[in-house]
Amino acid sequence: MFKDLGIKGRVLLLTLLPSSLLALVLGGYFTGMQLVDMQAQLLQRGQLVVEQMAPLSAPALARNDEARLLRIASDALDQPDVRTVSFLSSDRQRLAHAGPRMLNPEPIGDTSLPTMHSGNDATRFLLPVYGRHLALSGDADSVEPQRLLGWIELELSHQGTLLRGYRSLITSLLLIVTGLVVTALLALRMSRAISAPLQQIQQSVALIKEGHLETRLPPLGSHELDELASGINRMTEALQNAQEELQHSIDQATDDVRQNLETIEIQNIELDFARKEALEASRIKSEFLANMSHEIRTPLNGILGFANLLQKSELTPRQYDYLATISKSADSLLGIINEILDFSKIEAGKLMLESIPFNLRDLLQDTLTILAPTAHEKSLELVSLVYRDTPLALIGDPLRLKQILTNLVSNAIKFTNEGTITLRAMLEDDRDDRAQLRISVQDTGIGLSEADQRALFQAFSQADNSLSRQAGGTGLGLVISKRLVEQMGGEIGVASIPGKGSEFWISLSLPKARADAEDLPRAPLLGTRAAILETHPLARQALQHQLEDCGLEVQAFDDLLALRAAVVSQRGSAAAIRLVLLGATLERLPPEELQQQIGELEALDCKTLVLCPTTEQALYHEVLPDGHRQLLAKPPCTRKLQRALIALLGQAPGTDGGSASALRIGPAPRILCVDDNPANLLLVQTLLEDMGARVCAVESGMAALQALADEPFDLVFMDVQMPGMDGRQTTEEIRRRENEAGDGHIPIVALTAHALANEKRALLQAGMDDYMTKPISERQLAQLVLKWTGLALQAEAAEKSEPAGIDAALSVLDAEEGLRLAAGKADLAADMLDMLLASLRTDRETIRQARTEGDHLALIERVHRLHGATRYCGVPQLRAACQRSETLLKQDDAKAQAALDDLDAAIERLLIHTSGALSD
Repeated sequence: MFKDLGIKGRVLLLTLLPSSLLALVLGGYFTGMQLVDMQAQLLQRGQLVVEQMAPLSAPALARNDEARLLRIASDALDQPDVRTVSFLSSDRQRLAHAGPRMLNPEPIGDTSLPTMHSGNDATRFLLPVYGRHLALSGDADSVEPQRLLGWIELELSHQGTLLRGYRSLITSLLLIVTGLVVTALLALRMSRAISAPLQQIQQSVALIKEGHLETRLPPLGSHELDELASGINRMTEALQNAQEELQHSIDQATDDVRQNLETIEIQNIELDFARKEALEASRIKSEFLANMSHEIRTPLNGILGFANLLQKSELTPRQYDYLATISKSADSLLGIINEILDFSKIEAGKLMLESIPFNLRDLLQDTLTILAPTAHEKSLELVSLVYRDTPLALIGDPLRLKQILTNLVSNAIKFTNEGTITLRAMLEDDRDDRAQLRISVQDTGIGLSEADQRALFQAFSQADNSLSRQAGGTGLGLVISKRLVEQMGGEIGVASIPGKGSEFWISLSLPKARADAEDLPRAPLLGTRAAILETHPLARQALQHQLEDCGLEVQAFDDLLALRAAVVSQRGSAAAIRLVLLGATLERLPPEELQQQIGELEALDCKTLVLCPTTEQALYHEVLPDGHRQLLAKPPCTRKLQRALIALLGQAPGTDGGSASALRIGPAPRILCVDDNPANLLLVQTLLEDMGARVCAVESGMAALQALADEPFDLVFMDVQMPGMDGRQTTEEIRRRENEAGDGHIPIVALTAHALANEKRALLQAGMDDYMTKPISERQLAQLVLKWTGLALQAEAAEKSEPAGIDAALSVLDAEEGLRLAAGKADLAADMLDMLLASLRTDRETIRQARTEGDHLALIERVHRLHGATRYCGVPQLRAACQRSETLLKQDDAKAQAALDDLDAAIERLLIHTSGALSD
């Protein structure tokens, strides 16, 4: 606004603004001080008046002479600003009153001194009259000095004081305005002496701008302005000379341009040829990526699939470890291949984003569920917070958004050794049809320097590129995430402090989907009272929000004694707590203590649900009365948590597309598998047959057509890339025959290893109903069969789960658990136990020596090694002691030494127990 003012306005502003501010500040200060002084004088005068009235009214109060008291009160009204006077007896009964009703309430304070209460319009004084005031009045009655004779109430009006203050204020304002008017007149006169020459300069410059370079300025009457006019005149002469030279240069340049046009046309022809060659190279590159995707994923599919099948067979522990290493290495290779292919697709502009409805809360929680085991191995806490005003029903590409969040959370886990990783979603801007979201991943890890932050989003670059770096990877994860976010129209960034942690954030604007009436059916749990025990503040807050979203009334506690006291105090009332959710870890709530607390809560008619890290589920599973219903892994998904609570209360779950009632009861599905790769064909056939399906396997499209002509099938799994008749051509032929014969539509699911964006669209246009990307998992197969046939396979049978323990408390040696951990093989269980016992004394001595020498790293390494050995044997006590000791050592907790003592005692008990068993 200051730039838009002219010289006259600026002179006035610079003249009037300081003087106005100074006048207002000084006038306001002195006026305010005068008002404060007048107010203080008023209160002082009121206090003097009421104190002077005490000896005058003391005789009349002593004799209850109302007539004299009324005269005194009426005379007091003649004092300035006195509004009302009252005399009260010692028991506060009114004896005399003069003036209107008092405006302020009775003062509260020390009754032995004058008290007052001030309001906007008046101040009320209250003074007790004692016997000593009779002596001051000259009355010689024998009355005790401390005897209360009565009370004097007096109220002073503020109107006179305010009127004098207003007069002072008006006088100050008149003086200020007069001064400002005089100053403005002087400023106007000064501005005219400056603006007139400047206007003449402005007119001359306008003429020069229009091309009248012969214009010259005359003297302007002051030394500075004359120098300015002389400079403008010299500049005009220079411009006139330059214009003549420029015209000569233009003529010469025009001749040069004519000569270069022919050269540019030749170069354009060459560039056109180069562009066509580049497009052809890009097409060849895309085809190469498609072929390489197929060629690499196809053998990986066989490696992963048969490794999983082989792990279910009878193996020695060493063989099982070898297979686990093969599976992890193949998964890592697959992840690297996916990153490279995604980066290549983005660079080639071939990556297409989907636009489908999805639920934001489910997507965030699914991401953390997948990564929870990795985080819990490092004793990290995962927390998901979705702010209440954030819309959940959105439209976008959930697969790619999940890929971005998975990469950010994985990086946070990788570079965080202790603390918390928090995934937050909040609303930045809300419109009728769109929502601007901010999703952040905050960790308490090592942090990043400014140089590391600048290199983060560069391809094939990592924050630590040294040979001694701890984290591997291609360095493409954040680059791919950045490109995906930008393709979605959003932004991604990072804020980090070295040594304190980092926060990666993405900001996206997504369309809103049609929100259903109830995102979560709240009716089954509505009004149910629940209590939470969780020591981690963020985890407690997130869990409370989840339960409230399910319709529960929640009380949160961070102390077990307080929770139990609340349950006991509310038992039997309408507000009784029916559900208790316990957040447990080995160091805060060991299994044996948890078992005792659950028993006490069950005795108080409280159902209990335990939330624990994924790495500790097996230990807690053994001590729970019903581990399958009472145990969930952290962090819990809201929908899974709601189903678990409904099942725990014994209520019927709501309508759920995955419920057993939706399944069709019937014979095993008849499935046709088509694949030219024998390994992949055998893998799919084995997986489906192990889950109970009847499978026919063929190796070509022609064989598939013949098999479909011979017998009916419920579903077809069709490989896309095959010699001769490929998957698309075979599908088109099947659809053509169906149309000619008028037969029903058989579902066809494509098995593809391609990773290009147009693959799905091309498959669906060819007549296929769905597609599945290699490598293949049993769960995917089971879900696809259920989706397209309605017949359920026994996919759950292929998933390993820990059954509930036999004993309620942890035992020294559990033979049945050892047999179960050895997949039912008694000889393997005995061998694993013998291997543990053979090295147990050595491990014990090494742990003792490391404690004596204070070698923290060696101590953690040996305890970790012993803990790993106990995972394959039925030694619950020793395993729990190792778990607790390792956790506390890694956290550098003061309780670690006591835990190591417990570990030594557990080793001693196991040695004594096994030696006794062997002697028997």
